[in-house]
Amino acid sequence: MRHDPASAAVVIMLRSGMAQTATDLIEQGAPAFDAAVPILFQLLKAEMAECEARSIA
Repeated sequence: MRHDPASAAVVIMLRSGMAQTATDLIEQGAPAFDAAVPILFQLLKAEMAECEARSIA
């Protein structure tokens, strides 16, 4: 597997089923996944921040 920090962060943020699929795509070197990583990373960060804010409120 390539060691791209953004891809690794996306895998960590995903739930188990999605994480396994993301890992498979990373290992395959899927260009579409590579292109989507920055967007996925931003979306997942926003989702995690929203969840944290709701849990505090």
